[in-house]
Amino acid sequence: MVGEKGQKLRELADKVDEVERVEGEQREIEEDLKTQKWLEQQPLDNHDNLVKLYAEENKLSLTTAKKNLDIQLKQYQIEGKDIPKLIKDMRMYRRTLKGKEKERLTDSIDNLIKAYSDHLDKSIDKIYWINKYKPLIKDMVCSESDLVKLGNIDDVETRRELIDKLCKYWEVKLDRKDMPLNKEYVSLSKEMTKSKKKFKSLLRKQYTTVGTKDKLKKSIMQSVCDNPGISSREMYEALPERLRSKSSPRIVAHLAKSQNLTNVNGAFFKLNDEIKKDIYAYTAAFIDSDGYITMDKNKNPRVGLVATGERGKAFMLEMHKSLGGGRLHLDQKSPQDTRPVNRLNFYSQDAVRDLLTKCRPHFRMKGPNADILLELIRIKKSHKKEPWAETRLDELFKLMKYHNHKDDTKYDFTQHGFDLDSVKKLEGNNKMSRMDKIESLIKQNGNVHRR
Repeated sequence: MVGEKGQKLRELADKVDEVERVEGEQREIEEDLKTQKWLEQQPLDNHDNLVKLYAEENKLSLTTAKKNLDIQLKQYQIEGKDIPKLIKDMRMYRRTLKGKEKERLTDSIDNLIKAYSDHLDKSIDKIYWINKYKPLIKDMVCSESDLVKLGNIDDVETRRELIDKLCKYWEVKLDRKDMPLNKEYVSLSKEMTKSKKKFKSLLRKQYTTVGTKDKLKKSIMQSVCDNPGISSREMYEALPERLRSKSSPRIVAHLAKSQNLTNVNGAFFKLNDEIKKDIYAYTAAFIDSDGYITMDKNKNPRVGLVATGERGKAFMLEMHKSLGGGRLHLDQKSPQDTRPVNRLNFYSQDAVRDLLTKCRPHFRMKGPNADILLELIRIKKSHKKEPWAETRLDELFKLMKYHNHKDDTKYDFTQHGFDLDSVKKLEGNNKMSRMDKIESLIKQNGNVHRR
């Protein structure tokens, strides 16, 4: 009795496992269909842009989104032969057979052809950006390798060009429909053949000009921009299947170094290209939040960016490369003895003036500080002998103290020789317009003397 009861419990457990397996497979199919439907509703775009949008809408990491949207098409081979070559060899071998053996092999060939045809149909369905043109793709007589190439095309320009070729072919095909066999029919047929050749030529050109190494570099760069601090192992695991099979973590690490990526203890960093397009807007925002604009007691200008930890160190290295200036101070001990502090400081008058001039339109908080230093530098470089210069430099020092501590309600401004009531007067003494007039007169006199 106990044995029978145990057997029934095991059978019940097996059935529960089977039900869970089937339900899991069903959920995966439903999720795949949902993803495919989402992709088909999107406008034609770069694959990377769609990955970012999908990740944002579904609140996923970019790595997970890439895996979900990855088009995994494989070219099947048996003992080094693709399916069409295998079918050809089977037909050649069939000529040596007779009777039932020949019939059985014929049935096997037919089944293989049917399965291969279904495989090609499903492969076209997976290529979301072009599957709505499935009948035209079939007219192109695309081989399995051609479909794999189509699935690997990520850039929107090539996608548009290929679709344009298909549409032109389709227009000619419609013109030829129901037309009697005559000269115009023959002419249109030739035009359709030319369109097929152009489509295939573009497909071959795309795949021969972009090699595996270049695709790996592009994917590595994208992974680092999307996931700062990613390791070579994580980059390797995030690669599409078609690239992962041709690479290794060691190869990925080597290619990452050749891409001029910043490596901090095995973690790779790079500023996103979108940031680099307007590096000074990004720098201004960073200074507003985690930087400073000030002057020392000798009235020398100082601008700095500050970040902590390993990521902060990598970020300072990247900013130093992108801005092309400043002095790095890395791995400094923090006052609280927590994570190390990393700084990118600007000391020289020329470097500070250049940086602040380019960042000034983008400041939201430290704009007045930038204006103070720009006025200070202009006085010290070109007008320091004016009778009002020293007085104005003292006023700028006081204004800098005000803007750096105005949010501190307990700060004592009288220790610097002014109070809050005198701030407006100090600001009203701005000498920029006066320096404009002086420089304008000097320029006019210079022109007169040259004449």
